[in-house]
Amino acid sequence: MQDDHFELYDLRVEVVVADARPIQCHARVGDWFEVRGEELHFPPGQAFSMYSLAALLPLLPAKQRPTHAHDWMSTDAEVACPDPYCPTRFRITRLGLRRFSHAATTAVPLPEKAAP
Repeated sequence: MQDDHFELYDLRVEVVVADARPIQCHARVGDWFEVRGEELHFPPGQAFSMYSLAALLPLLPAKQRPTHAHDWMSTDAEVACPDPYCPTRFRITRLGLRRFSHAATTAVPLPEKAAP
């Protein structure tokens, strides 16, 4: 049987602020959550704006995957709050790689001779 493992980065998304304007999305500097596999992990008692999450979610799966060193996904780390009047930025940091099994993450089998 072929090895069906792959790796994804765990991520930390942290609130940082670009300037002294008031924060509109109710975030606090230093608020954070982590992405481990397909799960979002929040510290106890911490909330996060659904509009901010909506801006971040499309980027997180791409940021989890290993990329070429020159790919902008490897170098760009901050995402602006979707409110144009809010100075909040969300910094996405890659943490360690986590190993997953294809069979444990989907019901779709690998083809007989899958490319590496």
